[in-house]
Amino acid sequence: MSKNERRTFLLDFEKPLWELEARIEQIRQLAEENNVDVSEQIAQLEGRAENLRQEIFSGLTPSQRLQLARHPRRPSTLDYIQSITDEWFELHGDRSGYDDPALVGGVARLGGRPVVILGHQKGRDTKDNVARNFGMPAPGGYRKAIRLMEHANQFSMPIITLIDTPGAWAGVEAEKLGQGEAIAFNLRQMFGFNVPIICTVIGEGGSGGALGIGVGDKLMMLEHAVYTVATPEACAAILWKDAKKSPQAAQALKITASDLKDLAIIDIIVPEPSGAAHVKPLEAAAILKKTLLEQLEELSNLTPEELKTLRYEKFRKIGVFLDSANDIPVPS
Repeated sequence: MSKNERRTFLLDFEKPLWELEARIEQIRQLAEENNVDVSEQIAQLEGRAENLRQEIFSGLTPSQRLQLARHPRRPSTLDYIQSITDEWFELHGDRSGYDDPALVGGVARLGGRPVVILGHQKGRDTKDNVARNFGMPAPGGYRKAIRLMEHANQFSMPIITLIDTPGAWAGVEAEKLGQGEAIAFNLRQMFGFNVPIICTVIGEGGSGGALGIGVGDKLMMLEHAVYTVATPEACAAILWKDAKKSPQAAQALKITASDLKDLAIIDIIVPEPSGAAHVKPLEAAAILKKTLLEQLEELSNLTPEELKTLRYEKFRKIGVFLDSANDIPVPS
């Protein structure tokens, strides 16, 4: 990302770091123009910048992580696919006359291994976001997804899903076309597939729109991604009739990767580069690729029955807690 782009999309909590980095760059340019050696001073400032970066990003609130997850320059599904795959061929259509641009997928090679990859796709600007419906799939999108996953299952290819949506399209037309049925059908079918399934929340994972491609043997989240039953704004509007209380809702919803790991809802937190994925997208993609390959290697040693048992048991445990009095598992 260029400096001008970064400044345009700068988040409030990033401003002190950006100002320090801009000052370092200004000093470096002046030193070069005047042929002055200030390497020691620059090294000290860069050390201060790194310390500030770690301080900022280690203490982010849930609402600040939500801002990062929604950052307009955060890598999208297609960005990651182009970066991590050796080959990629996109497939289109749900075979019922509709090709949803909000959910993309196709066949690829990942580390030399044939796989099927699919995920939500947001736009880069307003025009692109409108075309992609802001990453909110219609029923045809989920039917396209299940078609691709059934193809993967038939030809024994692992399935990789990348989740990044505020939720499924909530329009009246979507309900007429069977939005709930399309998502529910995906959930049922994904539990029965014989191939490894790895799901990764790369940005914003919202509601049933995320869960519609979110049933897997491993559920991973990028460090600054969020995963929630409803957006904090919607939650605040429902509970307090005031969307401005979304930071309070974000705290209560436990939407961050660390919260969800503690609750055993996700399995792995994928670290992001210093400053988050939108600052160093190629480095973020390399980390994600490494993690995916490690998990594929592990899951490929399991039989289809072992995979299905693992998948079933994983989701049956979600929402179960221990009664502190006698340590008896109790469904939530």
